[in-house]
Parts: sequence; C-alpha cells; structure tokens
Amino acid sequence: MREVRREAPSAGRLLSAAEQLVRNNRFTIAVVFPVIGGAMLLASAWDLLPPVLAFNPLLILVGVLVMRSPLVVALAPLIDRRALAILSGLTMYTYAIEYVGLKTGWPYGEFQYLAELGPVVAGVPIALPILFLPLVLNAVLLTVLVLGRLGRSRVLRLLVAIGIVLGIDLILDPAAVALGFWTYEQGVYYGVPLSNYAGWLLSGTVAVLAIDLAFDRAALLDRLEACSFALDDLVSFTLLWGVINVAYGNWIPVVLTVGLVIGLAATPRFSLAIPRLATAE
Repeated sequence: MREVRREAPSAGRLLSAAEQLVRNNRFTIAVVFPVIGGAMLLASAWDLLPPVLAFNPLLILVGVLVMRSPLVVALAPLIDRRALAILSGLTMYTYAIEYVGLKTGWPYGEFQYLAELGPVVAGVPIALPILFLPLVLNAVLLTVLVLGRLGRSRVLRLLVAIGIVLGIDLILDPAAVALGFWTYEQGVYYGVPLSNYAGWLLSGTVAVLAIDLAFDRAALLDRLEACSFALDDLVSFTLLWGVINVAYGNWIPVVLTVGLVIGLAATPRFSLAIPRLATAE
C-alpha cells in the first residue's frame, strides 16, 4: 500500500484554529470562568468547600490559564525574536524582584504567601509570570486602544499604562489579602501598605517600558482593532476581583473596577463577550 504522508499543521493554521476556539467560547472564558472562580475562592475562604477543593492550586492555575488564553492568542502573531527576548528577560526580572521582596521586604513591604499557588522555587511561585505579566500587558493594550491613533506620544502611553497598572493592583491586592492569598505585616489600605504600591510603581514601570519596546505600536493597534477578544482577559479580571471585593465590602476597589469597565467600554471596537445564537463573530 502506498504510504500517505501527512504534513504537520502550519503555525498559521494552528493560530487560526486557536482564534476560532476562543471566539466560539468567549462567554465561557471571559464570564463563566471568572464568576465560578470567584465563587469558589470565596467558598474556600469561608470554609464552605472540602479541603481537597479549597484553594486547590491546580484548579487556580488551570482557571488562570483559561482566562489568559484570549490574551495569548491575540498577541501570538506579534511575537517575533525581539519580543520573545524582551518578554523572556522580563520574566526573569519578575522572578528576581519577587525573590528580593520576599527576602528583604523591598520594594513591596514585608509580606508572605499564605495560600499555595503551585510549585515554588526559593519561595517564589513558578507561575508568577502568568499571574503578573498579563496584568501589565492588559494595561498596555487598554492604553493603546483608548488612545488609538492619537497615542503616538510614548511618554503619554507610558504614563497612562503605568496608571492603569497601579489601578489594577489597587483592585487586586485588597481582594487577595481578604481571601488570605498573602498578607503584609501592616497596611493602611485594606491591609496593604503604601510601600506595596511604590513597589508596583517600580515593577510596573519596568514592565511597561519593556513591553513598549517589545511591540511595534502601529502593528499592535492594527492587531487589536482586528481581534475582538484581545481584552477579554481584562474582562475576566474585573468580574473575578470585582465580585470578591464586593463580597468583602472593599468599596474603593469596587469603584476602581467600575472605572476599568468604563475604560473597556470606551475602546472603539470592544464588545462584551455575550453568547449569541448566531454564528460566532
């Protein structure tokens, strides 16, 4: 019999399939996962789940990876050697600054992890980059979309993106502390010290500068305008941490979450991931 050779699928076909998968499941990824995830985290903190499920690191990481998938697929076509090198260096920086923070208390303030977030090396979760870097990427993407074609000033882009990064942490940290993910020795903002935000200002500035160098702004804007789900990970963020902050009565973070939602709604081509009976967009 004649042997039939099957060619390996090209990167273009794999990317096209991944995009279609995300588009067909936008509501599940951007809405269902964070809502269920928020409910499970609250149930874990309130001792309503059996120990095997409470703050289960595997479930947490799988949920995070699923919610990050629209961001990864959206940016994949723009990852060239330069971007890959810069993002790899930024990943190493993320591990290094977290390790220094755990050992010295600088620049975030004295803190420690209370919940298990998967395997750790020298006290730092291996999954740290997928927990931190997408937050900065989302801030950069939102900035590029909000400023649009007028955002050619690098200084303006950087300032806006860094401001959004700080806003994201003002939402995230109070909820994480309330859940018991990590704790600080003392804090004036829902248990979080001001030094933490100084640390985020430093780390966020480094990360925003690196990402700005990694991607061409015009190419990034073109991709974002063509990719309807590019900011769905930020939708997930607002739902997940918004629900948790509401549950604990952290009203300043709730107001900031509403501000993020307004920013998302202001993007020229953003539409919330709503299930449709018609063919997926």
